[in-house]
Amino acid sequence: MAEATPALRKPVFTKVNELRPGTNGHSLNVKVVSTKMVMQRGGGGGGRPSGPQARQMRIAECLVGDETGIIIFTARNDQVDLMKEGKFVTLRNAKIDMYKGSMRLAVDRWGRVEVAEEPTDMTVKEDNNLSLIEYELVNVEA
Repeated sequence: MAEATPALRKPVFTKVNELRPGTNGHSLNVKVVSTKMVMQRGGGGGGRPSGPQARQMRIAECLVGDETGIIIFTARNDQVDLMKEGKFVTLRNAKIDMYKGSMRLAVDRWGRVEVAEEPTDMTVKEDNNLSLIEYELVNVEA
């Protein structure tokens, strides 16, 4: 018997205000509100070691959002180049990381960041910043 290959599922797009701590697999269409480089190092040259340690490492914190709210997206390396202020991007297989008790959106190697077509009807709701909400880790006894 031939095995049936699973059909590709159409992505279900999530709105920013639906994001919750500890969740992953999100697809979002967002606008880049602002980008701030937080770390840049490496790139070879000088007496630096060669190999994987010499690789350039860049991290930017980008405020992204849609009509329901905004959140900080942590862009790494090549993703930084795509996160230009005012651009629209599609984040695929994004996950929520927790940083000092607040949510950060991230796309690891299993996801994708793509520049998207500009929607005509999106107004970013900037007064609902999900990264400003502080969560407390609570252990639940069974």
